[in-house]
Amino acid sequence: MQIVTFGTLAARNVIRDVGRVMDLSYATCDKVAKMIPKELDITIDKALTMNPELKNIYETYPEITRLIDMAKRLEGLPRHTSIHAAGVVISQKSVDEYVPLARGADGAVTTQFTMTTLEELGLLKMDFLGLRTLTVIQDAVKNVKMSQGIDIDIDNIDYDDKEVLGSLCTGRNDGVFQLESAGMKSFMKDLKPQSLEDLIAGISLYRPGPMDFIPAYIKGKNHPETITYDCPQLEPILAPTYGCIVYQEQVMQIVRDLAGYTLGRSDLVRRAMSKKKADVMARERQNFVYGNPGEGVKGCIANGISEETANKIYDEMTDFAKYAFNKSHAAAYAVVSYQTAFLKYYYPVEFMAALMTSVIDKSAKVSEYIQVCRQMGIKVLPPSINESLGSFSVSGGAIRYGLNAIKSVGRPLIEALVAEREAHGKYRSLEDFIERNTSKDANRRAVENFIKAGAFDGLGGNRRQFIIIYEPIMDNVAHRRKNSIEGQMSLFDLVSDEERDRFAIKLPPVPEYDKEELLAMEKEVLGIYISGHPLEEYEERWRKNITNTSADFIRDEETGEVIARDGAEATIGGLIAAKTIKYTKNNKVMAFLTIEDLVGSVEVIVFPNDYQRYSPLMEEDAKVFVKGRVSLEEEKNGKLICERMISFDQVPREVWVRFADHAAFDAGSAALDEIIRSSDGRDFVVIYLEKEKQMRRLGPSRTVNADDILIARLGEVFCEENIKLTEKALKI
Repeated sequence: MQIVTFGTLAARNVIRDVGRVMDLSYATCDKVAKMIPKELDITIDKALTMNPELKNIYETYPEITRLIDMAKRLEGLPRHTSIHAAGVVISQKSVDEYVPLARGADGAVTTQFTMTTLEELGLLKMDFLGLRTLTVIQDAVKNVKMSQGIDIDIDNIDYDDKEVLGSLCTGRNDGVFQLESAGMKSFMKDLKPQSLEDLIAGISLYRPGPMDFIPAYIKGKNHPETITYDCPQLEPILAPTYGCIVYQEQVMQIVRDLAGYTLGRSDLVRRAMSKKKADVMARERQNFVYGNPGEGVKGCIANGISEETANKIYDEMTDFAKYAFNKSHAAAYAVVSYQTAFLKYYYPVEFMAALMTSVIDKSAKVSEYIQVCRQMGIKVLPPSINESLGSFSVSGGAIRYGLNAIKSVGRPLIEALVAEREAHGKYRSLEDFIERNTSKDANRRAVENFIKAGAFDGLGGNRRQFIIIYEPIMDNVAHRRKNSIEGQMSLFDLVSDEERDRFAIKLPPVPEYDKEELLAMEKEVLGIYISGHPLEEYEERWRKNITNTSADFIRDEETGEVIARDGAEATIGGLIAAKTIKYTKNNKVMAFLTIEDLVGSVEVIVFPNDYQRYSPLMEEDAKVFVKGRVSLEEEKNGKLICERMISFDQVPREVWVRFADHAAFDAGSAALDEIIRSSDGRDFVVIYLEKEKQMRRLGPSRTVNADDILIARLGEVFCEENIKLTEKALKI
């Protein structure tokens, strides 16, 4: 089903699109687009009246006038077609007898009409929402059965478990359905859910519109004595939600109990509100306040409620209902949220294995969840040809990497080699593996990728040795198989398995690749680093100096949301994994960078002025922090527009030197001064006097280079336990 979008993003995108056609710079188009206010159903004409700055540049610069005039002509037309994530059209006869059809990008049959047009034609549109999380729950339950022999009846768990509910208040909700965004984590800390009912309300409230009620809801929950109601009839309806309108069902009950609506008519009001039908809502206001005897509506005034109070209640219902959930929807989501939280709390290894399996083809998400596992104290083991399954699995209290995550290795081959291993035992060597699996599509590319991923590391050799010998082994095996087919016998047909091993190709006496090469191989075939990361030794510095990770720029495949907010200021850090140079129409140089951090990657746009300023820092594999503005486009991942860049080396650290007391410092100050004078750098020295509980940071004229030599020298003079190197947060 085709979707046409309107509103802030649509208006901004049409300006950007027209600007590209007009060959205007991205910076100019983006600046104009960002002047469109964030408002429901905003149009460019409305934006011109709301934003004086936008109107000023429209009237002042002919180029901008032409840009906006052209964008206004195109506004409201389909920018592109996309498929409703869950929409299915049902008709009495073949659908093509009612509407024109088309093929979607993935080959699915879609209508060429929008969802509103389909409904106006009288066709039935149903949303069948498939959640990846349901598979995660199912797989986690299977993992628990396999690893611990426990059968979990997930539909009959204790939904009032205080330990599980308490875990949601910690903010460590990665992987918990609906509750893992940064905003939701913060909200759960404030909400402190104590029941499933609180979760249902929380999921309903954390949306544009109802979100305005969050402070009042939390205040009412914590201080019931502060709750007030506009009229007595509201109390039984809103008491369960601490005086706030939270659910569409409450709107239905309000119009029934206060204005005498029937059940059927109250549902029409709910529907009009949820579909944002302003004309219907305006008509219903009259009915709600004053009644309509001809249609059997009594009205609030006839029920003893003043006109002012009735209009106030109706305004609140209208504001709330713009994005409201119905409670049945929120309750279903809350149950799934609680089930994932339950599994994560009591069976964390099994749950995280299932969670990573669900995103096994998305290396950025896998990398993000590996970081979560490390924070939880769960080891993630590299893939193993003798231990791994196709999916992520549980192995001795740790998670074993799934073989299906290895690139260019088909799943049928994975299934075949696992079945072979289970039927005839573990693989004894690389040659044994090739001998047993080359007939199952284990081609040279697949074997090489297994080696690079580290899947053969447990077979008694290193990756460099395996890379050298795997092709000769495959040639030998192919030759023997050919002779066997032709009926020829070889020496190997006459000897036992033990004697055959003596004739096997021997591993050459060569050392393993260095760490950087091993990590590069893993990145190539897994999409992530598994045995380490080039940023590992800088992790503390990285975390202290960023506001967002690359994961915050990824659009969620289920909700379509991005954690990073459009236009917001953000600071990221990582390696420059790729750099593409572009030239503007004025022949100025700009760059598109891919910045890779510990969880994934994000695109950074560097415009000409900033490129000129920071070009010395923009070398591939360089480690940099970038501060800028978030840029979002509809259905795409977010980008960062660079405003400032510094290298990791420009971030100072602090060397703490501890002394027992002031007297000890006086005795050692001469030796300390000598060491400081012999070292020149950006890092600060901090003196800490333990007895007095005092600290003093030495000034910029006494900074040092806190390398291993300096730390070792300080340790020799003042004892290692009195020396500590810490990362310092820097406002970029």
